[in-house]
Amino acid sequence: MTAPTAPIRLIVGLGNPGPDYEKTRHNAGFWFAEDIAHEIGGSLTFEKKFSGLVARGTGSLADVRVTLPQTYMNLSGTTVAAIAKFYEIAPEEVLVAHDELDLPAGEVKLKFGGGHAGHNGLRDIHAKLGSPNYWRLRIGIGHPRDSSSPQKPVADWVLERPRREEQGAIEAAIERALVVWPLLARGEHSVAGQRLHTKVAEKT
Repeated sequence: MTAPTAPIRLIVGLGNPGPDYEKTRHNAGFWFAEDIAHEIGGSLTFEKKFSGLVARGTGSLADVRVTLPQTYMNLSGTTVAAIAKFYEIAPEEVLVAHDELDLPAGEVKLKFGGGHAGHNGLRDIHAKLGSPNYWRLRIGIGHPRDSSSPQKPVADWVLERPRREEQGAIEAAIERALVVWPLLARGEHSVAGQRLHTKVAEKT
């Protein structure tokens, strides 16, 4: 499938609401979305009809909205579908930022379409939006199998706080994604992906 070139009009951060989850690995998508809300000059406010926090601001070409669903992870699609329908936003104009077990902390990847790979937030968005053809920003949080606690259940891992070095790496990855945000706002997704995925050579 050829990736579309429509500007991003809706940024969705996935996570769980409330202070108990705020700093856990599963909320990496929230962290990115909060930063984007600041970038576009918006203020996140709870909107009951969308069951989520929503901010409005200006991208390069049009109005942009950012949302943090407040439904808990496995019902994230309720918010996404409601906003997309209300503002007539097509799936290819949606960017969902989420934690990614299959990428180490410090890596971030841009992807269009595909499966949900067992991620409960993506699974519900697939179902409620009626399409898998939206953009994803995959923010690496690492997998317990690659950690010092390889037997730890994934469900426990994602709901724990990252170690200090992991937190720093995740924050650096989010910063790299913020740098390419203007490209995504203009629909220049291939350029954004190339820049995001290019490793910076270490100085010797």
